[in-house]
Amino acid sequence: MSSVLLVAHHERAEAAGLARSAAAWLRHHEHDVWVTAADGAALGLHDLVAQRDPATADLVISLGGDGTMLRAVQLLQGAAVPVIGVNVGLLGYLTEVEPEALSQSLERWFAGPTAGHWQIDERMLLDVMLFRSDGSPAGTWTALNEGVVEKLESGHTVRLQVSIDGAPFTSYAADGLILSTPTGSTAYSLSARGPVLSPRMRAVLLTPVSPHQLFDRSLVLDPTEAVEVELLGHRSATLSVDGQPAATMAEGDKVTVAPSEQVARFVRFGERRFHQILKAKFGLTDR
Repeated sequence: MSSVLLVAHHERAEAAGLARSAAAWLRHHEHDVWVTAADGAALGLHDLVAQRDPATADLVISLGGDGTMLRAVQLLQGAAVPVIGVNVGLLGYLTEVEPEALSQSLERWFAGPTAGHWQIDERMLLDVMLFRSDGSPAGTWTALNEGVVEKLESGHTVRLQVSIDGAPFTSYAADGLILSTPTGSTAYSLSARGPVLSPRMRAVLLTPVSPHQLFDRSLVLDPTEAVEVELLGHRSATLSVDGQPAATMAEGDKVTVAPSEQVARFVRFGERRFHQILKAKFGLTDR
C-alpha cells in the first residue's frame, strides 16, 4: 500500500472532480490517499483531510497547472517524493498527464518503471536565503522557478548590489531582480526578456526587471558561482519565492542563492522534449 497526497487547484471545479476520481481509484486499489487541510477546505474534500507531513507521502498527484505543480514542490520542501502532474487548464510546461488519462497513468505508475514505461525527470532547485543587515539569518526557502527581490512602492525603483563569488559585480536601479533556475527561465524571467534555458541544465539565471541603466542583460551563471543581492538605499523591497511573498527587506538586507542538495522529481510517461513544448506554447511553425 502506498500513501498518495493529492494537491489540487483551488478555483477549478474540474480539479475537485478529478481529486474525487483519483481518490476512488486509489482506495479501490487499496492505497492510502489524503489531502492537506487547506485543500480539503477549498475543495470540499473534508473526508480526505489528514494531518500529515507531505514529505511522508510515496507519491504526489498535482491536479491543476504549473502553479499547482509549484505548490506541490513547495509542500515537499525538497523531499525526494515523485510528482505526477495532471493538466487542468491550459498547456503547461510542467504537467504531464491529461485528465482523461489519469487512471491509465496511475496503473502505469504502480506497475513500476519497467512495465509502466515511465521515468523520473529531475529538476534543479535553488535554496534562497535571506540575511538581515546585521548578518542574522531571516529565512531559507526552496525554489523550483525563482526567487525575486522587487520594489514595494509603485513609481519607484530599488537599488540592488550584486556580488558574484564574493566580488562586487554591479548595482542595478530596477523594479527588481530575478534569480531563477533553468526551469524558471520560462516563467517570470521570460516575461522580463530573459533567455530560455533547457531544464536539463544546471545554472543560475540573473535577470533584471525594467532596469533604469544601459546594462540590461541577463547573466547565466554556473551554479557554483555564489550570488548575493544586497538592498541599498532607504526604500524597502519584497522577497518572493515561486510567486509567493516570503519576506520584506530593508536597507542592508541580503539575499543569497545556491543550488539545493535536493531536486524536484517529476514522473514522465513518455519522451518529453522541452523544445517541442516550447514550440506548442508559442505557436511556432516549422517555417
